[in-house]
Amino acid sequence: MPQNDAQDLSEFDAATTVRRSEGGGFVADLHPGWDVGSGILNGGYLLAVTARAALAGSPHPHPVAVSASYLRATPPGPASLAVTPGPAGRTLAHTGVVLSGPAGPTLSVQVTTAALGDDAPLRSVPMPDVPPVDECMDAAPGAEMGGHPVPAVGLRHRVETRLDPATAGWALGNPSGEPVMRAWLRLADGREPDPLALLLFADVLPPTSWSMGLMGWAPTVQLQVLVRALPAPGWCLAEARANEVAGGWLDEEYRIWDSTGRLVAQSRQLARAPR
Repeated sequence: MPQNDAQDLSEFDAATTVRRSEGGGFVADLHPGWDVGSGILNGGYLLAVTARAALAGSPHPHPVAVSASYLRATPPGPASLAVTPGPAGRTLAHTGVVLSGPAGPTLSVQVTTAALGDDAPLRSVPMPDVPPVDECMDAAPGAEMGGHPVPAVGLRHRVETRLDPATAGWALGNPSGEPVMRAWLRLADGREPDPLALLLFADVLPPTSWSMGLMGWAPTVQLQVLVRALPAPGWCLAEARANEVAGGWLDEEYRIWDSTGRLVAQSRQLARAPR
């Protein structure tokens, strides 16, 4: 939902705040600290911003399904969000959101909202066996990986990331060849995870193509996120896996578990493979 400027907001909440505009839509100030390099903002961060605008007009409190098309890279700075309400009922509501910067639309999103609960799952994918957080590799800017410091990309300052050594050979100059990435995640400002943070986490790992030795930017073209449950406090574990890397395209499937081992989110995206 929209948030007023307040000194007690977490860094994540302040960076994803939206405000009503005179024209009936919303405006936001996209913060530069959530970039993935070269001043380009992370796709999951942008999803959280658009979801706030969708929640503002919804009778339901949580985003449960989000489908986004990335029209072009989005830079930091002022942005407008045009919100189109769709059908709304007792359990679900649908909303369209178009985010635009000074050069025009950059992101088109469909958001389904509902109320998430804590019912026990009837069937769920178990969390993979991953070493504890303190035994995983720190991906914070300045940390050493393979004898080199991690680049000072803004997103790595905002999301604490601890890479599973079994899927981080690429960071040591020894890619495994299997396009899989796993890491523990939490917001660096200490804010506990919620459905909006899960939207961010669903696009926060390095591209799985790096595990194949294909380094470089892999821009997201389309991203779908399902939020399955309210996450428990603490670290989340994310696993990203590519099924097909061909023809200049890369697909990735994410699963995210909370600190109790419950599957709380899934995503699927199509991206351009690094050149």
